[in-house]
Amino acid sequence: EEAVFLRKKITLLRAFSLLIGSMVGSGIFISPKGVLQNSGSVGFSLVVWFACGLLSMFGALCYAELGTRITKSGGHYIYILETLGPLPSFLFLWAEFFAIRPANSAVVSLAFGRYMLEPFFAPCAAPLPAVKLVSLLGYYTVLTLNSWSVTWSARLQTALSIVKLLALALIIVPGMMMLAQGHTENFQNAFDRQSLVLDKLPLAFYAGMFAYSGWFQTGFVREELVRPERNIPLAVIVSVITVIVGYMLTNVSYYTVLGRQDVLASPAVAVSFVQRAFKSLISVVPVLVALSCFGTMNGGIFTFSRTLFVASREGQWPPLFSMIHIRRHTPLPSVMLMFPLVTAMVCIGDIYHLLNFFSFSRWLFIGLATLGLIVHRHRHPELHSPFKVPLFVPVFFTITCLFTVAMSFYSDPLNISIGCMVVLSGFPVYYLIIHRQMSSRCRSLFYYLTHKLQLLLEVVQQEIKTY
Repeated sequence: EEAVFLRKKITLLRAFSLLIGSMVGSGIFISPKGVLQNSGSVGFSLVVWFACGLLSMFGALCYAELGTRITKSGGHYIYILETLGPLPSFLFLWAEFFAIRPANSAVVSLAFGRYMLEPFFAPCAAPLPAVKLVSLLGYYTVLTLNSWSVTWSARLQTALSIVKLLALALIIVPGMMMLAQGHTENFQNAFDRQSLVLDKLPLAFYAGMFAYSGWFQTGFVREELVRPERNIPLAVIVSVITVIVGYMLTNVSYYTVLGRQDVLASPAVAVSFVQRAFKSLISVVPVLVALSCFGTMNGGIFTFSRTLFVASREGQWPPLFSMIHIRRHTPLPSVMLMFPLVTAMVCIGDIYHLLNFFSFSRWLFIGLATLGLIVHRHRHPELHSPFKVPLFVPVFFTITCLFTVAMSFYSDPLNISIGCMVVLSGFPVYYLIIHRQMSSRCRSLFYYLTHKLQLLLEVVQQEIKTY
């Protein structure tokens, strides 16, 4: 009885919550170990954390301008498509679907399961099969919620963003109190140059940038944002500054209470922190951390489903995935598509190997998207943008991303090579399926299967376009 399309339900508060909820998740609770391990010392690790925050701000400002120039949803995908063309955008989509997004979701899900079970098994580590089972239950819960309602997914994200900030506060406050009392012994000889290994620094940056990742999420839901020209830049700037301050204080608290060796030895840094700082909250903080990861899972599913939705609408993904449920007004097929790959990666994956595996592809395409901003400015000088950053910002960010990607081949050649091969495997798929037209028989079979799935899922094509 009413038009079927994605409604504009994301206000400024919800945009801010989406960004905070996507950035503050498993990263700050699992990445400190990876950053410290690959930077070599406490001092250099803090420099890496600040540099990653500054780099994230540069990237976020570039994406804010892209979000005001290009009025479609889809994030990285649509920015690369509109600026660099269909082949690199399809390669991104291919790598995102088969490597980046499932690996990212698996990392966050495993962190959720580990922290959720930690209070029940402390001081021992939780059994790995139990962690994986709880991880999958959490992921499936978020998947179901996103299939059911856009409004409730957004409300959950707002509530969990408050929980995330509370979890950070519970770590920051006791750490700052101990630091104020003169406990600075863990910062002695903080910049130990003997432990610095330059070829490992890209991996330290990958771990740090993973913790900040999420600053690009508003671009994925651009068509559902209220007043995007105003709200995208405002939400991006406020949220990234908030997270930089929070992360720096959190890491200082970790080192004040635990020290270098304890951070490296801990499978769950936040839990070890609570065990040392105040045992009365030993069962509270891990649950708050788990809820933070839950919010990151929710934000990831919410945004990536829109990428598949837009790619399908642009003709680079099967048409079923540009359809919307007739009553729920959610992109149901796009939401449901990811769960087989995420399930497989959770079952077989290790957090730190997964982190390096997907980081190569992610930062390669983010660098290409900001390169696209430079290209778009050059091609369309007449286009008025309500938000514009100085040219050196996208230039510096693009060079840094591509240089880090190139250096990572020396740091972790095996995992990076796997990620590279996943990207390159999209070339024959593009030329065989997208670039060339399917035969009439294959096309008929394809549309027959699509029609049957459409009836089963009760979904139809979007009736109006809101961009």
